[in-house]
Amino acid sequence: MMKNTKNSTVYSLCESAIMIALAAVFSLLRFPPFRIDLWANGGSIDFVMVPIIILGWRRGFKWAIPAGLALGLVECLIGGGIGWGLPSVLLDYVLAFGAVGVAGFFRNEKWGLYAGAVAASVARFVIHFVAGVTIWKLAVGDSVELFGMSFGGDTAYLYSLVYNGSYMLGNMLIALAVVLLLSKPLKKLPK
Repeated sequence: MMKNTKNSTVYSLCESAIMIALAAVFSLLRFPPFRIDLWANGGSIDFVMVPIIILGWRRGFKWAIPAGLALGLVECLIGGGIGWGLPSVLLDYVLAFGAVGVAGFFRNEKWGLYAGAVAASVARFVIHFVAGVTIWKLAVGDSVELFGMSFGGDTAYLYSLVYNGSYMLGNMLIALAVVLLLSKPLKKLPK
């Protein structure tokens, strides 16, 4: 019995490393259809969340959240992360990608792969939203323009909602489409 537990841990660790590496490769593919950059200060539509969502569905949140945290650090370091100091890097990268691991909470549910993709997207959006109304408000000042609209200092919540929501909605749709396409083959893999 002990050997199976050790093998399971080794398999989970190896699968986590592979999924982090795959997500990192997706982050380096900086051309359509693999990545669409929307904003100069970050915010793109890409496939980066998909491996962590799949890991969460296969192994659970105990593996997916740490893998997401590690991915966030890797994403910032090798992806040329844009940050406004350490708090920004922690929120916009480490914690945001760690939040993708919440997909693992839906591991044993009938529609767990899809619910996990939605929950991961919403959780990541919430972290980016908080960063937008706190740290990035300091960086952009009292008035910014987005989509031809001017946002003053008192509209930081609306600005963050529009800015972060614009690319996170796209990421959620991409994640849902990919897990839909991969759901049958994934169910055939041994856990």
